[in-house]
Parts: sequence; C-alpha cells; structure tokens
Amino acid sequence: MADRIFVGGGGEGYKTPQELTLKYANRHGMIAGATGTGKTVTLQILAEAFSREGVPVFLSDVKGDLSGLAIAGSEIDGPHAAFQERAETIGLAALDYQAYPVVFWDIFGKSGHPVRSTVADMGPLLLSQLLELTEAQEGVLNIAFRVADEQGLPLLDLEDLQALLVWVGQNRATLSLQYGNVSTASVGAIQRALLTLENQGIKDMFGEPALALEDFMQIGADGRGQVNILAADKLMNAPRLYATFLLWLLSELFEDLPEVGDPDKPKLVFFFDEAHLLFDDAPKALVDKVEQVARLIRSKGVGIYFVSQNPADIPEDILGQLGNRVQHALRAYTAKDRKNLKLAAETYRDNPRFETVDAIRDVGVGEAVTSFLQKKGVPGIVEQTLIRPPSSRMGPLTDAERKEVMAQSVYGPKYDIRLDRNSAAEMLAKRAEEAATEAEKAEAAEEEASVAEREYKTARRYSGSKVSRSSARRGHSKSFGQAMGDMVVDELTGTTGKRLVRGILGSLFKGR
Repeated sequence: MADRIFVGGGGEGYKTPQELTLKYANRHGMIAGATGTGKTVTLQILAEAFSREGVPVFLSDVKGDLSGLAIAGSEIDGPHAAFQERAETIGLAALDYQAYPVVFWDIFGKSGHPVRSTVADMGPLLLSQLLELTEAQEGVLNIAFRVADEQGLPLLDLEDLQALLVWVGQNRATLSLQYGNVSTASVGAIQRALLTLENQGIKDMFGEPALALEDFMQIGADGRGQVNILAADKLMNAPRLYATFLLWLLSELFEDLPEVGDPDKPKLVFFFDEAHLLFDDAPKALVDKVEQVARLIRSKGVGIYFVSQNPADIPEDILGQLGNRVQHALRAYTAKDRKNLKLAAETYRDNPRFETVDAIRDVGVGEAVTSFLQKKGVPGIVEQTLIRPPSSRMGPLTDAERKEVMAQSVYGPKYDIRLDRNSAAEMLAKRAEEAATEAEKAEAAEEEASVAEREYKTARRYSGSKVSRSSARRGHSKSFGQAMGDMVVDELTGTTGKRLVRGILGSLFKGR
C-alpha cells in the first residue's frame, strides 16, 4: 500500500509525478471542467486508485460510463495505443488492466440493487426540500414528524406519511393548540406534492429494508475498497430528488460514523457528480447546513469530492474547503465565462512557469490544471498535468455484463425483496377502527337509553309509579367525535417524554 495516489505527470515534459496524498484525501476536493474535457476519466482513475488503496468509494454514474469500472480494460480496446503512449510520456511503467469490486445501486431498482430510506430517516428538512414546500407547509410537516416521533408511529414509506397527514388534518384543532397552526390547505398541499412524487415512480425509494451504511464501506479479502456506483441516468430526470438523495446519504454518514481525527487514509470517499444540482435554488439555510457537514465530516474520515462543470457552481464557503483540485479546461466564450475563468485561476497557488488563467483555458482533453495538498496541508503549486489512463474499461457495460455483476453481488438477497411491516398506516387504521367500534357502542347505548326513557315516561303516565332513571341513563356514552377527540388528547398528553433526536440535516440518530 502506498501513501499517495498517482494522478498524472506534470512539469516539463509531464515527467514530474502529480500525486494526491492519502492522509489529506479527507480534506475534500473538486473535479471541474467543461463538457468533454475529461472529468469522467479523472473520476474513474481516482475511484480506481482509492479502491486499490483499500478505501471504499461512492459515486453516481450520470451517463452510464463509469459502469466500466467493473470490467478490466484490455489491449484490444480502441484507445489502448493512445493510453500506452500517454503512460510512457508520464513515466507510468505499464498499464495494469484490472476490474474493480463494483456494486451497482439504483433508487428505481432496475440497474442496481434497490437503495431505500425510510421517511423517518429522511426527516422533515430534506423531505421539505424534495417536495418544494413553503415555510408554512414545512411547519405542518414538522408537526407531523413530531407527533410520529412522540407517539412511536414508524414512518417507513409514503403510505405511512399520507395516513399520518390525514390524521393530522382530522385533528388539526387539537394539534394547533399544542404545536401551532395546522391548516387544511397546508395538509392538502403536502398530500398533492406526495402524489406528484409517487407519480414520478419514486414511491419505492421509501421503505424497508433501508440501506445500511456499513454495506457501502466494505473492503474485500484482497484489500481493495468496494466501489459503489449509483445508476443516475434516469434519476437525473428528477434533479431535486437526485440532490436530496445524495444529501441524505451525506447526512447519514455524518450522523452515524464515529470521530476518527486525521486517519492515514479516508474511511470512504464520496464523489458528488453534477454538484450544481445540490445548490441550484436551494435555500440559504440548507446551503449553510451542507457547509457545516462538509466542514465537520472530514473528522469522520470521509472525503467529499464535488464534480461540476464550473467552480462557480459551488458556493464560495464550501469551495474554500476543497483542498485537492483537478481543473479541466474552462471555455471563455462570454463575458461571464471570462469572469468565472479568472475567479477560478485566482484560487490556485501561482506557478512562475505559466499564467494559471491561460493554462485553465488552453489545456486539452485529458489534461488538467492540478493542485494537491502537500505536507502539513499546504496547497501545492498549480501544475499542468497529463492525467494517467484508467485500468478498467473506459465506457459502459452491456446489459448482460451488468446483470452478471449484479448476480454475483452478496446484497441481492438483502435488498432486492421489499419488506412491509406494521407501521404508521396500519397503526392509525387500527386506532380508527377502535374509535369506530366505540362510537357504535355509544350509539347503541344512546338508543338503549332513549328506549328506557320512553318506557319510563310511559310507565309513569299509566301506572302512576316511578321507574328508576338509573337504568335509562346507564348506557349513556360518548359520541364518535368525542371519542376521537379524547383519544387525540390522551395521545398528546400521555407521551413518555422520550423524543427522538435528529441531526443537522434532520435525519435520525440511530439507536438513541
């Protein structure tokens, strides 16, 4: 095992190794550049290198090209001759073609094992972002989650949340007194947003078995880290879902992993492709929380690498935390492009041999301007770098090859079959049934009391003797509405005082 990752050759004749130090790999990083300049190959060779060094990797495959990590490259591949020439140029002794231990995942369960979250784990903050709720609607959703947490109502899937919102709407008067205004308009708006989400085919994302993070962080018997690839080609049609899902994963990692300080290498490297989707139209409160997670998660041994077309897509406070950078070419066709190019160049430590702004504009495909953290975490001098060739196939797998990889995975038996255990929807249905039964008894008792009252009056009229009223009033009970109202009050006032704890992005702390 090495302590550095060879990224490519730089300097005069591209003979100076440009390396990412594993010890500083959890200080986060960035891969940026215009379309077609080589970002995908850079992501591929970094994923390969981390895996070889025993670091598990998570990445999203937006175009399907990264699935080639599961198959070894070969000398019969089209680009082999060019790869061989590049390897010789940068001083790479030989092209070691190999496949990597890949596991495919897919929210839709088609191109990989289903990856799910429960509604409770997702939490109200991220769910509000996904549903594009207003502030008032988000407040109602928070009330719903609060009641579910306090009453032990498991929110596992969308059906549970929809049933809970019906209950909240029916009991809004009582809930409003304790938690604040609950309007039927807000409840209705949330229900419509959930229906839209369901119509997009995303219903199966919520449920069980939920993803266990330890299944992302496996190291094989050969010492290589598992490469987790999320199929995102279809997911990109719902960009807000894509961003929210990856934020949830980041939140889960942050809340669940223990502090490890500064390890010799990361526990996991997380590549966030199409990073601009995370920040587009995101409220400042959410961006602030993402910044906080990015700042603190490195102490959990997790490195985050944002992949985007332009560094300007990433908020400045987050960009300032990205110490390892691979900048492919940026084009300057407009005044805005030129401004962004200049801003990107100003973030690097100058190299006296060239102007950084010119280098970023002029580097060719497969080349980049790089800067990696050096000793004591000091940014390295910017360098023009020829990126090394990949060891795995450059290009997508066929459907047959993907199915073969999935068939060999150990996670199929665990995740491929959906579970449906007793949860909030069933529990609320049972409560409604019990209330209905009590209401029926109340109606029967009232009818019995009415008959007894009539008999009492009739008997007194004709016999002159008194008939006891106790039998006439013995069966008097509460109406259905009263029964339901009392049930709500009992539930809200009879809690154990135990409240579930939620983290920065709203997800649950496990086992608390």
